[in-house]
Amino acid sequence: MNIFDLAIEYRSFFFAGLRYTLLLAVMGVCFGFVLGIIVSLMRMSKIKVLRFIATAWVEFLRGTPMLVQLFLIHYGLVEFGLEFTPMQSGAITLTINSSAYLAEIFRAGIQGVDRGQTEAARSLGMRQGMTMRYIVLPQALKNVLPAIGNEFITIIKESSIVSMIGVADLLFQARTITTITYDGLTPLVVIAVMYFVLTFTLSKLLGLVERKLNTDDHR
Repeated sequence: MNIFDLAIEYRSFFFAGLRYTLLLAVMGVCFGFVLGIIVSLMRMSKIKVLRFIATAWVEFLRGTPMLVQLFLIHYGLVEFGLEFTPMQSGAITLTINSSAYLAEIFRAGIQGVDRGQTEAARSLGMRQGMTMRYIVLPQALKNVLPAIGNEFITIIKESSIVSMIGVADLLFQARTITTITYDGLTPLVVIAVMYFVLTFTLSKLLGLVERKLNTDDHR
């Protein structure tokens, strides 16, 4: 069976896997986005305990393999009475892993905002929280938007590890088709093409958004 015939015959498998892959990636980046902002603010806090917790969070998650994190959450936490479904474990893992990288992206973006704007806002009577919310964060997020998009693309690719605990993503579906057809290569080629089309399209869209933002800045 050639690649086109297999892709058409088992398209329901591939599209089901694609839905899970995209859902996990969106959940990972969206929840990681919120958590990443919190962690980045904690890391820049004047309170030493908060800085320590945030630094430990970032360093541990960036310094350990995501697969190990997945197994710790799905299998390790059972020892403490916390049991998650494979989908929940996958979403939690992608969220916390993404938050560590996004926290560093946000921290760089916040520190890149001109301090003069912060001082101007404070001189107008705006409190620190208001200054961060209305002046600093909007500019920081605009500056790091391309990096956030790249993290989304990375999460799409790395989400394939959830197949190790039984989530029916693209890789899981490819392995399922292999057990049916006894073809170990073609299903993998199909999902490789799907991953490529997905990430390539997103990267081009991100390029358009980045150019649009640069054009707006120069007006």
